[in-house]
Amino acid sequence: MTDALQELLHKQAIYEVVLRYCRGIDRLDFDLVRDAYHPDGIDHHTGFDGTVDEFIEWVRPKLRTLGGTMHHIGNHLVELHGDRAISESYSTAAHWGAPGRDDFTSGCRYVDLMELRDGRWAIAERWAVREWTRSDAGRLTDPEGHGPRGRRDTSDPLNQLRARIGEGPVPT
Repeated sequence: MTDALQELLHKQAIYEVVLRYCRGIDRLDFDLVRDAYHPDGIDHHTGFDGTVDEFIEWVRPKLRTLGGTMHHIGNHLVELHGDRAISESYSTAAHWGAPGRDDFTSGCRYVDLMELRDGRWAIAERWAVREWTRSDAGRLTDPEGHGPRGRRDTSDPLNQLRARIGEGPVPT
């Protein structure tokens, strides 16, 4: 395998770590969130600093008060340094449906120290750098018609499809 191909494979693996984290947060799949980190991973979010397990316990009740979240990853740049890498991902995340609270969208950058351990890239330390937040009060409207809707339980189309092809039990 060429060095250029190996570099691309490492960068793709790191990108997929970021995407698994976002899917886990949006679908309330905290095992998937945990899988994006090494077991001793550290997270720094607005209002939080601690281990990945502490982060999950902190964020879980906050996310469950929301009707949903949707994280979009834009720019993604990786600097490889052997078995360590710096990953910077731009994210725009919508948050909606919290009783008594305005819907909001925020822009942030995930600045990650990624490490390759036992053949697996994962987050060793993350900084969720908040760049901006805006209120989306009164901007959400009802869906334009019938069709699939995102869910944060076993009835979500992703979970149903995973169960159908035998990818194990669907997350709860």
